[in-house]
Amino acid sequence: MEVVLEKKDAADWVYRGEGAANLVLGYSGSAPAFIGKVMRLQKAPINGSKSMNSPTALTMHERLLWKDTEDIVATSNKELACQLFVKHIMSPLLGSTHVDSGMRVPASKEFLESVEKNIICQRPASRVDAAKVDTQCDSVLLMSDHSLFPRGTQEVEPCISVEIKPKCGFLPSSKFIDEGNAIKRSITRFRMHQALKLHQGEVSEYSEYNPLDLFSGSKERIHKAIRDLFSTPQNNFRVFLNGSQIFGGLGGGADSTDFVTRGKFEDALKCVIQGGDGLRTMSFLLLVAETVHKSGVLDRLLEVQKLDNLDIDGAIHAYYDIVSEPCRVCRASGKEKMSQRYLSLHSISLDESLKIVKDFLIAATAKDCSLMISFRPRKDGNPGSPYNNLYLDSTNQFFDYKVNFIDLDLKQLKKMEEYYELDKKIVSYYNQMVETEERQKKNTSTMALKTAN
Repeated sequence: MEVVLEKKDAADWVYRGEGAANLVLGYSGSAPAFIGKVMRLQKAPINGSKSMNSPTALTMHERLLWKDTEDIVATSNKELACQLFVKHIMSPLLGSTHVDSGMRVPASKEFLESVEKNIICQRPASRVDAAKVDTQCDSVLLMSDHSLFPRGTQEVEPCISVEIKPKCGFLPSSKFIDEGNAIKRSITRFRMHQALKLHQGEVSEYSEYNPLDLFSGSKERIHKAIRDLFSTPQNNFRVFLNGSQIFGGLGGGADSTDFVTRGKFEDALKCVIQGGDGLRTMSFLLLVAETVHKSGVLDRLLEVQKLDNLDIDGAIHAYYDIVSEPCRVCRASGKEKMSQRYLSLHSISLDESLKIVKDFLIAATAKDCSLMISFRPRKDGNPGSPYNNLYLDSTNQFFDYKVNFIDLDLKQLKKMEEYYELDKKIVSYYNQMVETEERQKKNTSTMALKTAN
């Protein structure tokens, strides 16, 4: 018999966190079907009746874009299309052992309304003001809780998990990058976006994290990246103990890790990481870094990210040809500049344009996803465990580990223009900031010379 989530079930689902488009809830009840599961709920913006991911068919141009994947095109439900995208597109690219496409479960409107009421006090104010649970949906996405290990017949060991948002792990080198955007070839998108977020008050300080370190393949640089994420987690680094969050922000992020937070985290590690006070956190961060290096999963993620080989500065032109609209970028650039740089992009076949944009959107998903790594101490080596393991020399412990990619959302075609405008805004602000800093340095040097004379 098919399970339908009703109002009475809402109390068993607790707030875990959220992104721009979805809320994540964990299960605290006793029903065997839901133990070890998390639920993803669609959000709807407060300022409009239309949901962020409306459960309607793909647009005509999106059906053209995904024509090679019949299941996605055939469905009339946007939510199901998102799940099929993970199953048919992202899972083969990233590896089925690291991707869970989940299953859809019917949910009543009363269930969704009750959940909304139950969790509203736990959500960050900025998120509450922007969006609510989309109560027009008729189903929710149920997935394995990757912050836990599946329950088995063995004695349950404590489980600690880390969720990382790696972001984009390479610098673009596309010949289609505009001269005014050349800074993109030398400064990471993450760093430039930090400057804009700081200016807009979204963060209170720069993150020292550099995605190029995490994707470098170097043990030392990976370890530095993990330490930097721990120091300024924002919404890019969270830690869970037995499924409950013990470190990092919820939906809004946490800027920096102060002395008190470090102390609480150190104490929380006692049941998992051996060692004296002040040493457990260092050992845990080393464990995460060693696992990232040994597993090699980021190599595969980087390959998928690099499907974006033209950058948004190139892909936006292919987008306008697909939707049969005059290219606004070329119009703004002027005919002469357009003919020199972008004419080749507007001369290719429709199939080539479709491939460029499809690859760009798949890469966008890979740049925006999260990595969940879960650990549990392995008793006496436990040679019968089905999981990979790693020995941590600093604590003399063996750990089982598993790695999963989460938040592999299907990006909407119409987002292309938003991606282009945001990219332009990020680069423009960073260029202005650099120019201002250079003027200030020059003025300071001039003042110093005058004083010396």
